[in-house]
Amino acid sequence: MNHYGVEIAAFLLCVTGWVLISSTMPTEYWRVSTIEGTVIVTASYYSNLWKMCVHGSTGVSDCKNFESMLAQPKHIKACRGLLIIGIILCTFGNIFSLVGMKCTKIGGSEKIKTRLTFLVGIIHLIGGLTSLCAFSVYGNRVTAEFFDPHFQHIKYELGVGLYIGWSGSSVTLIGGSMYCYSTVKEGLFER
Repeated sequence: MNHYGVEIAAFLLCVTGWVLISSTMPTEYWRVSTIEGTVIVTASYYSNLWKMCVHGSTGVSDCKNFESMLAQPKHIKACRGLLIIGIILCTFGNIFSLVGMKCTKIGGSEKIKTRLTFLVGIIHLIGGLTSLCAFSVYGNRVTAEFFDPHFQHIKYELGVGLYIGWSGSSVTLIGGSMYCYSTVKEGLFER
């Protein structure tokens, strides 16, 4: 595959990963729990980084935003920060990639475009890693609470938002690696 094809494939992968990572922010199903009592009283609990919701057997959902940003557990604050940093980095990476790609007419010489494409790859790798860390920390906390025999609250399971985030982060990492591969293969570091 030529350099144009690798760069276009990397761009499409990075944009797809960015869309998937960004779509997890409003997704409410990061962790899910179902409490079944009798046939009539059944409730589903689900939450994400911003709010907690209850869905009753009557079909009514009640969502409540977390009251304070500072009163949250440390892992939620860390996940929020890592996820926002990852989305911002991927946004700038997507913008800079339009300037650095060989198939665009924007930018300077081929040497500058190659270096910018390598920088875009590094930005996407860092953005994908920070997002992956956010989803992994949150998922680790959910599974640790689920398997802890001394945990007395509602036990949650992994929700669909985490799986979407993990796949989006992986796609972004693959796209960033392809950007770096295309520039190294082209001879970025040769004298």
